[in-house]
Amino acid sequence: MELLPIIKALSDETRLRILNLLKFGDLCVCEIEVLLDINQSNASRHLNKLTNAKLVEYYKVNKYVYYKIKEDILKEHPFVKEIIDSEIINLKVCESDLTKLKKYKQSGLSCDDLKEGKICLN
Repeated sequence: MELLPIIKALSDETRLRILNLLKFGDLCVCEIEVLLDINQSNASRHLNKLTNAKLVEYYKVNKYVYYKIKEDILKEHPFVKEIIDSEIINLKVCESDLTKLKKYKQSGLSCDDLKEGKICLN
């Protein structure tokens, strides 16, 4: 795998925030939008860059697209795992993101609920 696209993908705060959330499990695009308080276009653009850098991969379940961290990348480039596991959390905004993720997971709500605007995580 090429190193430069990986480093470029890791150079953006929003993409680091996405990776921070994905280290706790797969998430749908709509979940990422709500958790990071970004619009669909912005989420898709950042997820596309992460996918092109081979940091994440996706799969579809019905009408939803879920993303997850590619395990191969963590084995091939241990520095990526180090950044995801140890460094990203040092960004203050990532603490807030994880609080929202925890609230969301405990709520029992689904992607359908998010699309209907049934949750406020702030």
